[in-house]
Amino acid sequence: MSPTSINETHESEFASAIAVERQSDTSFTADIDGDWSVAGAVNGGYLLSVAGLALRNNSAKAPDPLVLSTYYLGPSQGGRAEITTRLIREGRSSATFAVDLSQNTDPKITALATMGNLAALPDDVATTAIPPELPDPDQCINVAEAPGDFIESAPLMKRYDMRLDPETAGFAAGRPSGRGLLQGWIRLADGTAPDALSLLAFLDAFPPVMFDLGRFNWAPTMELTAHLRAEPAPGWIRAKLYTRNIAGGMFEEDCELWDSAGRLVAQSRQLARQPRD
Repeated sequence: MSPTSINETHESEFASAIAVERQSDTSFTADIDGDWSVAGAVNGGYLLSVAGLALRNNSAKAPDPLVLSTYYLGPSQGGRAEITTRLIREGRSSATFAVDLSQNTDPKITALATMGNLAALPDDVATTAIPPELPDPDQCINVAEAPGDFIESAPLMKRYDMRLDPETAGFAAGRPSGRGLLQGWIRLADGTAPDALSLLAFLDAFPPVMFDLGRFNWAPTMELTAHLRAEPAPGWIRAKLYTRNIAGGMFEEDCELWDSAGRLVAQSRQLARQPRD
């Protein structure tokens, strides 16, 4: 008899970390895991996945986030969180909700989400977008091998297997390119295959693109809009992050995620504050 994989017998680390518990028809609680943090604050992409799971529990026919536009109202910490949802409109193939996440009655994120079924979407593709050209993962820079003080300040990095394209990782050696571009590979550290909810986390998992411009401090997100386009195929996810405009103390960061079948499966744009010197 063939051996059973660990993911078939045990809940994955990611699934456990984003778990929610229903309290009523419209409310949930979650135990926010502080190990998914950067610079002392819980990562925004991880929080999107928690909110996405709460929303999934509201509509069996629309289990996947298609569009999620989120405002970050303040930093989150590990511990209990309360999540409330409100149905705005339900159609034949999608449903739109408002969702709020708070801790100790202090609001942390508020969002609008349109939920649907990625597996039921038509499979036609017409795009001029091109996946990033990357060396194989074993030829890229493993973020897990970063200096210990960096990993200590960003325990989130231990939750992923993340490899940076050497062509865009000069910042790690004090040589940022100045292009405002980061590229690399990502998957969950325990090898769990990607799904719609982990894509939400991946969209905000990489170091800020400002690192490639020589700006290394925390860059808090003000708003992030995520678009999910398809269920990802198993395997590595390619990521491309870039910025084109830095003004007024803010910058935008665009992210594209491509699956192992070469499909653009998720996109995001976030507006963030420039890192302080």
